[in-house]
Amino acid sequence: MKYLAATVQFEPEMFAKERNVEALKQLVEEAAALGARLIITPEMGLTGYCWYAREEVAPYVEPVPGPSTNTFAALAAKLDCYIVIGLPEVEPTNGLYYNTAVLVGPEGYLGKHRKSHPYIAEPKWAASGDTGHQVFDTSLGRLALLICMDIHFLETARLVALRGADVICHLSNWLAERAPAPYWISRARENGCYLIESNRWGLERGVQFSGGSCVIDPDGHVQASRDDGDGVVLGEIDTDRVTGPLAAERRPDLYHELLHQTYAWNPLDFFRLYGHQPLPKGKASTIAVAQFAPSNHLDDNLSQCISLIAQAGHVELVVLPELALTGLDPGAINPISSDHPVFDSLRRLAEERQQYYVVGFAEASDGTLYNAAALVGSQGVIAIYRKIHLSDADREWATPGERWVSCDLPLGRVGMLIGHDADFPEAGRILALRGCDVIACPAALPGPFHCAHPGTGIRQPAPIPTGPDDHHWHHYRVRGGENNCYFAFANAYMPEAGLPGLSGIFGPDTFHFPRQEALLTGGTGCVQLAIDTSNLDSAYPNSAVRRKDLVVMRLPHHYLELLER
Repeated sequence: MKYLAATVQFEPEMFAKERNVEALKQLVEEAAALGARLIITPEMGLTGYCWYAREEVAPYVEPVPGPSTNTFAALAAKLDCYIVIGLPEVEPTNGLYYNTAVLVGPEGYLGKHRKSHPYIAEPKWAASGDTGHQVFDTSLGRLALLICMDIHFLETARLVALRGADVICHLSNWLAERAPAPYWISRARENGCYLIESNRWGLERGVQFSGGSCVIDPDGHVQASRDDGDGVVLGEIDTDRVTGPLAAERRPDLYHELLHQTYAWNPLDFFRLYGHQPLPKGKASTIAVAQFAPSNHLDDNLSQCISLIAQAGHVELVVLPELALTGLDPGAINPISSDHPVFDSLRRLAEERQQYYVVGFAEASDGTLYNAAALVGSQGVIAIYRKIHLSDADREWATPGERWVSCDLPLGRVGMLIGHDADFPEAGRILALRGCDVIACPAALPGPFHCAHPGTGIRQPAPIPTGPDDHHWHHYRVRGGENNCYFAFANAYMPEAGLPGLSGIFGPDTFHFPRQEALLTGGTGCVQLAIDTSNLDSAYPNSAVRRKDLVVMRLPHHYLELLER
């Protein structure tokens, strides 16, 4: 099914609800006149957002369904379309207030979503949402509603995608970066569905909102967007393009830890409980990632790895690509065991240089083949991780792994993923919940998984960048930020095979500018980044990587369905 959808970008005015309602009605009518059948408006678009307290917003709350629901339902019936609006809701039975999104259609009121994961502002006046994460059946397909901060949490979009959402309608008051925001793009791509983003713009009580309302395709391509100003953005929805979240490749039997809340307590106390696996002290250090084109010749690949390790210089950890030792050609797999002499060569190098290496290889073990990565240090092979989420090429020869792996090094706790694992947001999340400071990800992933931004006219406060950026969105940068980990992504570089490299080390705080990262944009080579995992002298961690705010704020009681296929 194909149809036009529209996102409405709008600057509401506080204390002027009637004016906001009338202005939004006009914009909805404009979108419908252009042919839109689904029209999304911003979070709290009827009232504005930056409320001091319950008492201040009280004159503007209303039940759902209620007067505004009825107004926009009548408009939806008149225009023969579906409309999503955002408003502050009061629950008549107990007087609680919620930040709510409402879906209406030609047949009337269809349902609502109460924001489940509140931003810093909502607790001043609203309760956390209790409606879960629903998908609504309509004549346009299956529609889901999420609100702003909800989508910081990979679990929310995953839940609605697993329920079969064709479109995620995302209402925002997004700030603190250029938009379309990388989180929006990644949530569409990793879940194989459309994301329609309706964000406000303008300045309210000193807060600058980012605009950037857009329609994002299931492959992460931004189909259409608007920078600043009130207006309408149109895009085409084609439900035949919706692939869903690669459900057959998920491993819910290994996802039970997603329901754990390991950061509910001070992590310094939690992880040292019973004297078992306390977090390593951590330190300031430097790590590197390298990219090249692995061949089918082990000796040549080892020489390339050694050359890149030398190029990396005085670093403590070097991450090399997926299958870096044995080659990427599934038709010419030459697997080796973990006691192969090549690992002794790397051990001697690690001892000489006082380093650690994560390197990919095809492993033969007890008659079974795995796509594996070895962590090598001066003592030899410390640990082996076997890829859990296999690609189509992997399945021609490899058996999936069955356990997550993390190790404590002087530089911090390091977890390992391989390539396609990183396309599954559950994987990085589990390593974060285990307390990892660094996720090392050898990869051989095809592009595109990045896009540029032309720059924004919105006057963001310093140091938020506003100019053009060739790598505004990098899908694997999001993996670091959403888990408050350093993400060391070492991708193979074979442009003729669609492998673009674009390796990088991405910092644990998406909204820290200038970015804490190093990105390799082309060719064989390596990049390094100074990292710090040492903030453990205070009573409570005082760095993003050890405090893990986006892990602390998870609400696992919502996430049970992540354990289902």
